[in-house]
Amino acid sequence: MSDKHYRKAYVSVNLDVDADGTVHPRCIRWENGRIFTIDRVLYKCRAASGNVSGGGIRYTVSIGSRTSYLFNEGSKWFVEAAAVAAGHSDR
Repeated sequence: MSDKHYRKAYVSVNLDVDADGTVHPRCIRWENGRIFTIDRVLYKCRAASGNVSGGGIRYTVSIGSRTSYLFNEGSKWFVEAAAVAAGHSDR
């Protein structure tokens, strides 16, 4: 069992929508303004988050060498962010 704790972090997402209405997320703007470019969408399905409450359409995305989940929950987008323990700094 993992000792990691997560929180739901709502993020801004830049996306493209094609003529068929298919959504293609392109980048994530983090809470501090940092931008992460999505290199590839690996998979898309309806799913609940395993680490925080909520769910919706889950995009498995590749950002650099990492694979992450990006959730579209109605009109909002969120990620499962590692919670910072008391006494530790956020990187």
